[in-house]
Amino acid sequence: MELEDFMITAAAALLGFISLFKNLLVFIRWLHATFLRKPKNLCEYGSWAVVTGPIDGIGKALAFELVSKGLNLVLVGRNLNKLEPTTSELRWTYANEIQVKTVVADLAKLSGEEIEAVIGEATEGLDVGAVVNNGGLAYPYPRYFREVDRELMESMLRVNLNAVMWVTKGVIDGMSKKKREAILNIGSASSVYLSSYPLQTLYASTKTYIPLFLATKMTMLRRRTMPCRLSRCSVE
Repeated sequence: MELEDFMITAAAALLGFISLFKNLLVFIRWLHATFLRKPKNLCEYGSWAVVTGPIDGIGKALAFELVSKGLNLVLVGRNLNKLEPTTSELRWTYANEIQVKTVVADLAKLSGEEIEAVIGEATEGLDVGAVVNNGGLAYPYPRYFREVDRELMESMLRVNLNAVMWVTKGVIDGMSKKKREAILNIGSASSVYLSSYPLQTLYASTKTYIPLFLATKMTMLRRRTMPCRLSRCSVE
């Protein structure tokens, strides 16, 4: 009986140590990435960056951050009137230091092939080194899955899943020729740190796809000897 109790205690202690070590490793990696890791010079990847959903919030903040590093921007949004304030603010802040192009594309209505064509045409001849897939769509208010209407469901699938793939597809060929690229897909804490996201089932499910797409896509690119680095971060 004593041996059995000892084995159970030892097994529990081992599992506890493994769990503690795993969480400690995650914390150390976060600490290194946030405070210690030297930032990359994205201008070495290319002189242009593509940003979807740059009208406000995270997308707008990232657009200003990229411009502050010396990158020109291709801003992709569904409404030209909403794109113009961000574009004007960028040009006013940085004067003639950078160039900004605007692309009107409703990611909730265009097919994948149409998105690829629009992005490809807009970036033709540009030295694109970075793409930020920030465009996203969520429920206007929490609701049960059965209450989500078909139009909203289709729009969320198109924006949160379809657009991420096809925007990347629209620029990846030109970026791959240089064997250097930076791809940032904005996810959500709802798909990483929460076991479930009550009343936001579809949103959380679509956001769960993003880190998986990034990981598998980077694996395929790595086979072509592209020196890319995979990082996952979640922004809510």
